[in-house]
Amino acid sequence: MNIYRTKSIGKWIGLLFAFTIVSLILFYTNRFVAQFKQEEQSKMEIWASAMKQITITVDLDQDVSFLTDVLAKNKTIPIINTYENRKIKIIKNINEKVASDSTYLYSLLGEMEEERPPIIIDFPDGRREFVFYKNSTILNQLEYYPIGMLMLLSFFAILTLWAFRSTKHSEQSLLWAAMAKETAHQIGTPLSSLMGWTELLKFEDIDQTPIKEIERDVDRLKTIAERFSKIGSVPELKTGKIVDVTKVSYNYLKSRSSKYTHFTFETDIDRSFEIPFNEQLLSWVLENLIKNSIDAMQGKGDITVRVLDKNNSYVQIQVQDSGKGIYKSQFKTIFEPGFTTKKRGWGLGLSLAKRIVEQYHFGKIFVLHSEIDKGTTIALNLHK
Repeated sequence: MNIYRTKSIGKWIGLLFAFTIVSLILFYTNRFVAQFKQEEQSKMEIWASAMKQITITVDLDQDVSFLTDVLAKNKTIPIINTYENRKIKIIKNINEKVASDSTYLYSLLGEMEEERPPIIIDFPDGRREFVFYKNSTILNQLEYYPIGMLMLLSFFAILTLWAFRSTKHSEQSLLWAAMAKETAHQIGTPLSSLMGWTELLKFEDIDQTPIKEIERDVDRLKTIAERFSKIGSVPELKTGKIVDVTKVSYNYLKSRSSKYTHFTFETDIDRSFEIPFNEQLLSWVLENLIKNSIDAMQGKGDITVRVLDKNNSYVQIQVQDSGKGIYKSQFKTIFEPGFTTKKRGWGLGLSLAKRIVEQYHFGKIFVLHSEIDKGTTIALNLHK
């Protein structure tokens, strides 16, 4: 379930309208090209007829100016007029380089024959000539016009989609930052009051054990408020002991979990090993991952947290559970804002974890392995 993913009727109407417009343009363009092609064929039939009339005219005094005018007016359609034995008689509207090279010329003749059947001129004396021709440059451009237009429209569609996604992502980031800072501000007011009352209680003649527990919870609230306040700003990465920080988050949730949840911590890295990270934000990510694992198992099962050295280039932290697992199709979806399988919640935990790991620590978080009803392993890579 994704509470943010809703269908936008306006967007689909817009897409349908754009598709309809493009389809109409393509339809009428193709129709126009077909008509233009038929018109060129008619022109060539008239040209062939004029060539025949001039050839069979024996009266030198007969006016053939109209016929010669018909022949001369064709300045766009490439023509090769041949005898019956395919010997070339007339060449018209063909590049001079091609016309001067017999090999290229006969190759062009073959192309013309494949493109359109020749017009046959039958003379009264039994002779026969052929008029080969091909599309004019204008017609070729018109035929490729729909392809060019589709490419151009596709480019603008991709550009528009990219701009829309970038704007949406930017708006989400600003919204998250504003919500996080406002949350930190709202927590800060009662937190300050609690800290003051705790200090006053220390001077009272009462059992101090509950006060120590209250102080621990107040410190926890301070950590949470500081985490929220860092969202939207560039956090400072300090070199620290990654194993110790991971173990702190691990121990915190272990002590507050059901006795039916079995925890295991593994590492192949020395405790003194240090890498750059932000302690408050990274511990937030780890706690989110471990809490999700506990929820996936409904409080019963095995959780293993590992800190591993991978190829001497990065440290990998793994959180493995024996829960219900994740479908492969959801491996990337679970990190999107609003995705949740719970009946309650906003579905922001893993999305924020992804933001903290990838945008602030320049690392990577992903589903390493998952099987339905067997469990899931989520890993995050941090550069050394």
